[in-house]
Amino acid sequence: MQRHYYVSVRTSLFLAIVLLVVAPFAPAQKVTLPLWPNGAPEPSQVNAPEADITKPSDRLVAGKRLMHLTNVSKPTLAVYPPADSVNTGAAVVVFPGGGYRILAYDLEGTEVCTWLNSIGVTCVLVKYRVPFAKHYPENAADLEDAQQAMRITRSHAAAWHIDPNRIGVLGFSAGAHLAVVLSNHADYKRPGEPEQKIDARPNFALIIYPGYLAEPPALNKLAAGIDPTSKTPPTFLLQAEDDPVHEENALVYFQALKEAKVPAELHIYAEGGHGYGLRPTELPITHWPALAETWLHTIHILGASSTAKP
Repeated sequence: MQRHYYVSVRTSLFLAIVLLVVAPFAPAQKVTLPLWPNGAPEPSQVNAPEADITKPSDRLVAGKRLMHLTNVSKPTLAVYPPADSVNTGAAVVVFPGGGYRILAYDLEGTEVCTWLNSIGVTCVLVKYRVPFAKHYPENAADLEDAQQAMRITRSHAAAWHIDPNRIGVLGFSAGAHLAVVLSNHADYKRPGEPEQKIDARPNFALIIYPGYLAEPPALNKLAAGIDPTSKTPPTFLLQAEDDPVHEENALVYFQALKEAKVPAELHIYAEGGHGYGLRPTELPITHWPALAETWLHTIHILGASSTAKP
């Protein structure tokens, strides 16, 4: 386990400059598709129209507001491609967080796409159904949305100029839990359903300040429905020791991945709290995208790392 209490000034300044340059410009959205053109597998429990319920009193992140999107009954995925000149062929399916009640759709969604596009990665942003009273394993609707998003992405690989064998997931908070569930239960199906021809398993996973992975109250073992195996994809984990959602979520899952012999990288920082997205501040943890990009090189998603051994 690595504990990081600082990053180099050069890395911090470089990332801050990159984010300042790209942040004012929304990524170029190519297409938006419904996850379930013929209707979701179960009836909607949402009785109100989709809305951003952000209030003036809501907390700011790095001095800016964030969206609180809720009442999503018609889930979608939005594709944000990088410029052709920098396209690496890799893609990431992104799940914003929000406690399965709301989606932080800009902080942990569109802003993530801006970063991914800057490193040559196609971003597939998922607007999955919320709110949920319960999530997987008690309720499988969240997992079904995640599976469908991955299968749609993989089925459009040629049209979207991506490699079907280099499609990962990135999730924050509850979205990180959903990314973990998909990583471990990609083959889930309801009783009587036919087998799917398109694989929903991601090729790698980035799990940022996850929730719901450790069983309360002790937080010393995995929660129900996680279940990593040797088939779980390589995983990047990041959390802060002062996260009110508890860093044990990342610690317990990392240990389970190690026992399953799954390649994993863990970063625990002293400070950071929860819900910082990619907005850089004076806290070193907020510069995690540089670590993630290096990791994507070391696992050969973005090509060989300059520091990797032959």
